[in-house]
Amino acid sequence: MYYAIISDDVDNSLPLRKQARPAHIARLETLRDQGRLLVAGPHPALDTTEPGDAGFTGSLVIAEFESLKEARDWADADPYVEAGVYQRVSVKPFKAVLP
Repeated sequence: MYYAIISDDVDNSLPLRKQARPAHIARLETLRDQGRLLVAGPHPALDTTEPGDAGFTGSLVIAEFESLKEARDWADADPYVEAGVYQRVSVKPFKAVLP
């Protein structure tokens, strides 16, 4: 089943994101390579794909896991969590309907 991992950043998270980004992206690439990643990306702080120094306000990952517990465990081990990027992470079951 798919699970949505919805994360909210702490204020001024951009320096923390930059530091932990390579490890964060590597984990997402592993999910992709396993055919389990539906979509992943950040929420820009400004209404543009390139927010510059304004950075990001959070992230969304939708991926396939065996259970809600496995999805939560994966989310808890994210390098962004370890680096203090996220102030809150929510994990919910997700049913893909369209397209």
